[in-house]
Amino acid sequence: MSSHKVSIQPSASIFSKIIHDSRSLGVLLLLCTFLSLLFTNIKATGIHYANFWEIVIPGFRQLHLPDTLAHFINDALMTLFFFHVAIDIKREATSGELSSPRRMMLPAVSALFGVAIPALIFILITGGTAYTRGWAIPTATDIAFTLGIVSLLGKAVPHSMKVFLTALAIIDDLCAILIIAFFYGSNPQLTWLLIVAVLGVVIFFVNRRLQNKVGTFLMILLGIGMWYCMYRSGIHASFAGVVLAFLLPTNKLATFEKHLSFPVNFIVVPIFALANTSIVISSAAITGLSSPLSIGIILGLFLGKPLGITTAVYLMTKLRLVRLGDKINWFQFIGVGMLAGIGFTMSIFVSILAFHDHEMLRDIAKLSVLIASALAMIVGYIWLKLFSKAKEKNDPDS
Repeated sequence: MSSHKVSIQPSASIFSKIIHDSRSLGVLLLLCTFLSLLFTNIKATGIHYANFWEIVIPGFRQLHLPDTLAHFINDALMTLFFFHVAIDIKREATSGELSSPRRMMLPAVSALFGVAIPALIFILITGGTAYTRGWAIPTATDIAFTLGIVSLLGKAVPHSMKVFLTALAIIDDLCAILIIAFFYGSNPQLTWLLIVAVLGVVIFFVNRRLQNKVGTFLMILLGIGMWYCMYRSGIHASFAGVVLAFLLPTNKLATFEKHLSFPVNFIVVPIFALANTSIVISSAAITGLSSPLSIGIILGLFLGKPLGITTAVYLMTKLRLVRLGDKINWFQFIGVGMLAGIGFTMSIFVSILAFHDHEMLRDIAKLSVLIASALAMIVGYIWLKLFSKAKEKNDPDS
């Protein structure tokens, strides 16, 4: 019996290390993206792979539910992703790096500049065209990829910069969620929104009065009802996950985060990547990379993000709103800003919403996001490695 336990323990330990390693999700998403692009662009599998995600789920249309696999993934499964993200935001706001105005100021203002500058660059490049609908595509940061690259960098990124980047990415996610909810839904249906509000009040009281398994079960059932009403209301259904997370009592945050981390990070997000990076790399798509749409996305993510974040930090230090010490390494702030230009999940999600009725523009936008994210990943990594080595040479005691 004891020898049997010894043989199982190492594999369980390895599996645990993999799922708790911040680099694992980034590697998995890269693999899923590669496979999706490969299957889509191989002649033997291309049509079948694309058609697979458009399979109609029986009975869902009659029930006014997302009725294809891709639609269900983007409107239902991704609600779990947003629920998980919003739990992280609430935890940081109540007891973490965003729990006081002083702590929140630097990452919050940097995140806002990191959203505004890329959007402005995109609008300036695409102004007056149909492409302008995608203004929010280059504003998002993919927290999983970004923190995965930071983990690979090790000591090249100081702990204080890692904390700053984590807090910034969390606030960036909140900005992306609000943009999706208010700018990429259809005309709001007030009756359904009223029901959402009523359900929110009921969930609030259930969470406060029933601090047990029955209360949790009731909250989940009511949460599903809220999601359905949000879906019918015209506001993007994923926003229901955010509302539900903010209604959670703080003592339940850790439990839900623990139970959701694996299914969200290793099932929902990889499935999203497989379904939504099915991009046909045709001559038309490649030609589209020279269009204002593509240039706006690439410049917005790759240049706009570091420009916005670094500008915010510079202004706040000059105005003495924050103190960063005597030796500010501006090169590290620029490098961290570059990594924030890894848009991936959120940017692809916004691309789908912005050009839901135009497949070619949607594919060009998604391909541009992949190119910009790859550039941000590679250049940001090399930049931080080079400047950390230069700092070590100049300052042997650091």
